[in-house]
Amino acid sequence: MTQLGTPGSEENLPNNPNPSRSTDIVSRRSLRASQAQTSARSSAPGAVASSTATRAAKSPTTKPQSTVAPRSAGTDAPKKGTKKVKGGVINVAVMTLAAGLIATMAIPAYAFNPAGANDAQFKTSAIDGMKKAQPQSVAVSQTVTASAVSREAAGATTQAQLDAQKEAKAAQAAAEVARQQAAVQLTNYAASYSGPSVTDFLANPPYPNFSLPQVFSVAQQYIGTPYVFGGSTPAGFDCSGYVMFVYAQFGVSLPHSVSGQAALGKRISIQDAVPGDIVIMPGHDGFYAGNGNIMDAPDTGRSISIRPIWTSDYYIVRLGI
Repeated sequence: MTQLGTPGSEENLPNNPNPSRSTDIVSRRSLRASQAQTSARSSAPGAVASSTATRAAKSPTTKPQSTVAPRSAGTDAPKKGTKKVKGGVINVAVMTLAAGLIATMAIPAYAFNPAGANDAQFKTSAIDGMKKAQPQSVAVSQTVTASAVSREAAGATTQAQLDAQKEAKAAQAAAEVARQQAAVQLTNYAASYSGPSVTDFLANPPYPNFSLPQVFSVAQQYIGTPYVFGGSTPAGFDCSGYVMFVYAQFGVSLPHSVSGQAALGKRISIQDAVPGDIVIMPGHDGFYAGNGNIMDAPDTGRSISIRPIWTSDYYIVRLGI
């Protein structure tokens, strides 16, 4: 057993008291090293058995009770095969489970991103397209002008405005009263006069020879006649009715209106005017009385009289020529 020893081991010590103990230790170490080498080199049963026989031959002095018998190849092989089978089953189960998980995760992805994404039900809607579109710009022609927007300022009615409104309403009421009074006067006037009318004078003029001094003389006969709106007889005259009635006595037919009488006359200057010519004002007329005066039927409540011309807004016309 000297060839199995190693320098410094117990069997090489000079004073070893138990040679058999040293032999037993060497045999166990050799067997363990041999088993490790045998397992690394090969798993064949024949190789294990040969290695065991060789070690037994080299160690004849090894005690039977201390020798560790190596595991037979028949015992190791089934255990290794069983482990491989179990590992394969586990691998198959793991791969099956992994495949199921991958398929499960792929189904929602396929549902939201199908291969037929061009189908109508998966197309982008018009609203989504507008949301994802880039900013857009609108070109406006330079000929388009912005409309002016104005807002009326709110304000309270002042006391002066209220007073003016009251005065306007009072004036309207007074005018309505005057109109009603004039209508009553005209009715009374028509009933009170029984002399010749304008139509009668035109059919048979009492003054067939026309002259302006004679016209003015006839017109003076009616001074003091009251003003009656629409009147054209000595029972009551308005301004144009007064002129129409006088000229009718000379066979000159005139309309019952200021503008109509002005249109039939010839316009002359104030320097050429003589009594008997007609003074025309806005909405009013009368006979020129000389020296800047007018003889006319003024308005309700007053009578025919001679008075100065009170305005510069007038002109003179001559009729009968």
